[in-house]
Amino acid sequence: MLKLITSDTVLRVPPESPPDYNSNNPLMKLLAMGEGQRLAAERHFYLTDHLQCLVPFSHLDMAGPQGSDTDVLDPTQQDSKTDFQKQNVRDFVITDTYLMRGWVTTRAWKDLEAWEPIPEKTVPFLKLSYRAGPDSKLAEAAGGLPGKTIRLWLKVNGRDAGDLIPVPYNQWTHRYEIELWGDHGADLAQVFKDGDERGQNSLASGELITRPDLIRGSLSDFDREGKDDVDVRAVSPDCAMHPLNPLHVEVAWADESGTKWDSQDGANYHYEFNMVVRGWDAYLKAGVSANPHGGVGFLHYRNLLSNYFGYAGSRELGRVVEPWQFDAAGRKDSGERWENFFAVDYVDLHILKNNCGIGLHRHRDNQELFFLLDGQAVMVTGDWCKTPQRERCFEVRTLQAGHFSLLKPGGLHALMNATDADIFLLMFGGYD
Repeated sequence: MLKLITSDTVLRVPPESPPDYNSNNPLMKLLAMGEGQRLAAERHFYLTDHLQCLVPFSHLDMAGPQGSDTDVLDPTQQDSKTDFQKQNVRDFVITDTYLMRGWVTTRAWKDLEAWEPIPEKTVPFLKLSYRAGPDSKLAEAAGGLPGKTIRLWLKVNGRDAGDLIPVPYNQWTHRYEIELWGDHGADLAQVFKDGDERGQNSLASGELITRPDLIRGSLSDFDREGKDDVDVRAVSPDCAMHPLNPLHVEVAWADESGTKWDSQDGANYHYEFNMVVRGWDAYLKAGVSANPHGGVGFLHYRNLLSNYFGYAGSRELGRVVEPWQFDAAGRKDSGERWENFFAVDYVDLHILKNNCGIGLHRHRDNQELFFLLDGQAVMVTGDWCKTPQRERCFEVRTLQAGHFSLLKPGGLHALMNATDADIFLLMFGGYD
């Protein structure tokens, strides 16, 4: 069951006075945070279109209804189906932690002395960042600045890192930061010695470390060849950049001495990369079908979402219906209910010009699907309510043409065209 956050603020919007979304827009604030991130090595080591961010937040300001419902500030009672105003985010407050993951490769570099290519292997990395300064929870617990380095207690998909990991202060970002790389198959000191001063400094300071015991998998695990009729969820299931399986990260932070903690009173912080994205490179199963449905030739398919056959009971297309939510038939009822289907009440096509963004908002009751037909976009999802598997976060990643994101009821979402070209978007879902 979803846990409503009663400490969030629902702002009263006076009748006929919509908020000014052109000033201090929260979507632009969120994207600016992502643009300001600094990686441990030079950017040509990273597949930048695949970078994904988690931005945990502790508080939301939401715009309330307009018109005759202007004083209905309780979200569970905002039942008007014609007013989207009540659902828009006006501001948010971030927490101390920031996470990023992606693919990293050494393929762009050579050993100049032997003139042999460094082994090409594209593997995941995970970055964790913690706010420095006197206003963090760790600084408050320590009664002052927590030191030149802090300590990280970490689990990745249930695997314990063992000893506390030192996390150095980054003078460029004024945060404590660390990147953990998977098994890249190369001596990074050799890789960085021929021109990447940033990478050399990150290795020396401990900002960049190799932890294949925690950060598992390789991009080649998901090569299409030989994968007909294979359930991709079972392929390298612990990969830290698996295209389908979530990545769960459990975290606690300690001061330099390891005695003062920011650990959510011992419960630790639970984060999860779990945006549902499917497309040509993210699918349940692929294969070839001869004479499809009595036709001719061969059909090549990718099964993206399904409740059929081997995927019966997967619940991906269903939803929990809370007592304060409408079901697909427009009814409310006591107790938690379950719908095992995706109801569709509208289908829209959108063209977004450059620098056009669909703002951060939520739909209280319905599911929705954003399918990018052409172009490249930045997709944002987030948690209006508290979920069992993670702290409330914004999750940010890039959508390519042919990708779609499935949005669950109550989930915050936004989409930004940050390119110079038009993008084309198909949207459909159940009306809330």
